[in-house]
Order: sequence, then C-alpha cells, then structure tokens
Amino acid sequence: ESSAEAAGDEGKMAATVLRSLSSLGRPLLCFRLKQWQPDVEWAEQYSGAVMYPSVITEKWVPPPWNDKDPPAEKEVSNLTINFGPQHPAAHGVLRLVMELSGESVKKCDPHIGLLHRGTEKLIEYKTYLQALPYFDRLDYVSMMCNEQAYSLAVEKLLNIQAPPRAQWIRVLYGEMTRILNHIMGVTTHALDIGAMTPLFWMFEEREKMFEFYERVSGARMHAAYVRPGGVHQDMPLGLMDDIYEWCKNFSIRLDEVEEMLTNNRIWRNRTVGIGVIGAEDALNYGFSGVMLRGSGIKWNLRKSQPYDKYDEVDFDVAVGSNGDCYDRYLCRVEEMRQSLRIMHQCLNKMPAGEIKVDDAKIAPPKRSEMKVRYAWICILFKGAGLLVNF
Repeated sequence: ESSAEAAGDEGKMAATVLRSLSSLGRPLLCFRLKQWQPDVEWAEQYSGAVMYPSVITEKWVPPPWNDKDPPAEKEVSNLTINFGPQHPAAHGVLRLVMELSGESVKKCDPHIGLLHRGTEKLIEYKTYLQALPYFDRLDYVSMMCNEQAYSLAVEKLLNIQAPPRAQWIRVLYGEMTRILNHIMGVTTHALDIGAMTPLFWMFEEREKMFEFYERVSGARMHAAYVRPGGVHQDMPLGLMDDIYEWCKNFSIRLDEVEEMLTNNRIWRNRTVGIGVIGAEDALNYGFSGVMLRGSGIKWNLRKSQPYDKYDEVDFDVAVGSNGDCYDRYLCRVEEMRQSLRIMHQCLNKMPAGEIKVDDAKIAPPKRSEMKVRYAWICILFKGAGLLVNF
C-alpha cells in the first residue's frame, strides 16, 4: 500500500509540474523540438500504478553493459587422457588411460601386453643356448639379471652347478646390473619432475659400466654372457682393478646426487605422500622388489632364497616405512650402496679356476680347443688304421 501511494503521489506531482509549465507559457527547448513531449493526460494515466515490487518483475535481470548475454554455467568434470603407449615421459612401452582432477590421478586403467613378442613360442624351436639372447630383451635395463635367472632355471633342470669362479662373476655383474637399473629409475624420475643434472651425472657412470660389459662380453647391453653352466669367457686382465677404482668413485657421485635430491624442497613436495601403497595392498597386488620393500615388507630373494654366492656375502635390506614415492627412491639409493658393498666382497673373494662346467653337451668348449682336439683325434684314428676315408 505504501508503494502504491508513493507511485500515485509521483504521478500527481508530474501532472502538477506540467500544468504549471503550460500556464507559464514557457517555450520548449530547442533540442526538444523534434522529440515527443508528454502531456498532462499522458502523465495522469500512470498515477497510482504499482510497478515494483512484483512476483514476476523480481526475477527480471538488467541487460549486460556490453549487450551480450552472460555465458551459461559450465559443468566441471575430470579430464581423461591417454598416457602412452609412445610418450616422451613414458620410459618403456605402456598405455595408461587416466582420469585426472588437476594433478591428482583419480582413476587409472593400464593396458599391458605391448611388449609381448611371443618369446615362449620362439624358444620352443631353439636349444637352451640359442634361447639365451631372447632374455636380454625382456627387460633391457636388467640384461644380465635376466640371463642369470634363465641360466639358473636350466641348471636346476639339468641338476648341474656352475663353478665357484663363475658364480662369483655372476654375482659381481648382477649387482652391476642392479645399479644400472636403479640409475635409470632414479634419474628419469628426477628428469620428469624437473631435475636434469642427475641424469647427466649418472649416465656418465652408466657408460663406464657399459664399458665393463663390453670388455667381458663384446656387447654394450645385450651381452649373452651368463650362460647355462657358467659364463661365456673369463674376465680379461686388469678388469677387476678398473671395477674396484670405479666402485670407489661411484660412491662419491652417489653422495652428490643425494645432496641434490634427498632434501630438496621441490623433490619432497613431488614425492612425499604420492603413490602411497600399504603393506597389505602391496601383498594383494603381488608386488616384488623395491615396490614391496618400499611398503615396509622386508623381503629380498637374495636373503630368503640365496642363489649362486649370495649366501657368502654380507649386505643389508633397505625397507621403507610409508610406501610412497619418496620411500621407494630412498630404497633404490640405499640398494645401490649395498650393491657396491657386495661388489667389493666379490672382488676380494674372487677365486681362480674354471668359468664353465666340464660338459661339452651343456657348455661347448672354445673353438680353438675343438680344432686342436679334433685334429688330434684324426691323427690318432689314422695311426690306428680306424679312419680310412676321412
């Protein structure tokens, strides 16, 4: 009622003003000559009209200042992306369909099998020795470890055992391969986060280890060196001295990498509390290696089921407590230190002797020996009159 009375008063006031102006005979302004001017009757028809408030007019929204309608409200949803199978940040062939909310991975669907080459089917038509090179390619950053696992399986089937020197050489190069693997894992992880320097530092050390590979087998990566019954050939002179010097210098380089990463604020923000896997989940998912030990479970095959000469070396098992990326990083760094410790023991305890079993059906002898013995057999048979038309 009050608003209606106010509107009525305003209408009456406008009519009164118009009457007073017309009675005075005041002329219209020059700039209003062509405009329509309200008269008294027109103003009186709106006296007493109530325009506001109203149920309908309360919902009216004034037009925008730029004469454009405001955008409709957008529905925010998570982003789904394909990570791999060929991706600059994917260190290996793997496809992950991930659902992201900012930087958090809410859902992940891994697609495996992209490295399937039919190895089991291929080696059905090969001998035990001919099948060996296939195992270098299964994990191309742990070459000799794959060869060692395959050779141990074949030796168990044949009920044979490699000579002691061959077993010590296997342990030595197995730990060297473990360092190769952990260097790749730690430095590429740091590279993905933004630290490029550790990659250059540690890949220089990897090149030195590839040189040790090449000096003992002739190949930088796919060595085919560890074979059923022992190893392919003995280590050349001077190699053990060079490995010892490298072990002393590598521990210093490892300290430099830890100084750059371990207490770095950016590194800790990106790894602490990220990718947490509890001990129970790790067991249920079938984790092994660093993934299992990083979740707090002290399990290492070299301790629980020692093979070759691992029962004669002394080392500690690195175990995490939180199961996150930071714990797994610390486990890998500590395992590299323990591998250096094992390599020192291998160099100190390396015995003399044969490097393969004395059974030509399992480990073929050298070609030079075969030629010499074959000629000797021919001479023997000729002298005995047993070989006429050879």
